[in-house]
Amino acid sequence: MPSERALKVISGRWKAVILYHLFDGPRRLSQLRRLVPAISQKVLIQQLREMEEHGLVHREIFREVPPRVEYSATALGQSLEPVLLALCEWGQRHAQELGEFDQVGDCIIRPRQGA
Repeated sequence: MPSERALKVISGRWKAVILYHLFDGPRRLSQLRRLVPAISQKVLIQQLREMEEHGLVHREIFREVPPRVEYSATALGQSLEPVLLALCEWGQRHAQELGEFDQVGDCIIRPRQGA
């Protein structure tokens, strides 16, 4: 079923947050670690690899000393931006309906200017 496939691809505690930070352009692993301080490096790398396997993220290795690696959202990954925004807004509405709005944060995924 297509919806199950979509949920499998974006499931994971950090994938939406990581993708959000890649929507604005390529980031190095160290930049992502600073932007998402609550994630361990092991989990960050694991989530990036899974998204790369699913075609959402591109990893580019620059032949420098030391080697530089940058991650960026592919066109397929970028196409998830409105989906992730809608999921975040639905999550807020759900929490509000259950009287748990104080337990959820603000959506960090927002439509970008000019997008």
